[in-house]
Amino acid sequence: MARQGMKLHQPEHCLALAENGLSRIHGKVDTQTEALFAITHAHGLAKTGKRRSAIQEVERARAYLAAEQGDEMPFWALAWGPATATVHSRTAKVFETLGDRRGAAEQYAIATASRSPGTYARIVALDLVAQAEMQAAQGGVEQACATWGRAMDAMDGVHSVRTRKAVMVMRRSLTPFRARGLRCAQDLDERAIDFLNG
Repeated sequence: MARQGMKLHQPEHCLALAENGLSRIHGKVDTQTEALFAITHAHGLAKTGKRRSAIQEVERARAYLAAEQGDEMPFWALAWGPATATVHSRTAKVFETLGDRRGAAEQYAIATASRSPGTYARIVALDLVAQAEMQAAQGGVEQACATWGRAMDAMDGVHSVRTRKAVMVMRRSLTPFRARGLRCAQDLDERAIDFLNG
């Protein structure tokens, strides 16, 4: 529920939900699953402006990932793929919320590399889109275009409202670069039009 609230940009109740969830599962699940709860808590802390606590909670989630795994993860905890990939993706969102675009881009890249693109194509594509947005925001337009191109590759065969929306946002982001005649932006826009018309 905390994650859904953050996706809907309703953070005011998310922190309490994340804290409650984390306190209820502490010591009752494997460390990988506990890492997922900790990183959700970190995101809630970041969304409510608690920067230092958010960074500490990111470190706690990483420590859980690095700990001996113990029991197998429950099936419901694997909904977004391997715990490592999910924690890195959520860490990227924490960094993005805190304004650390470089750190966010790095975490999105690690998350992408930690998932099987064939099995998690939509999630991989969305992480690549988010990584490209961070790269573009830092002024790395050509690098962002390359990452957006990889996202378009991952979207091949994916039919999703979120991927379509991501492509439309990408096109808007590329507008000033197309206007300047940047070739990679023009090529990517053509791919985006084909994707949206497909």
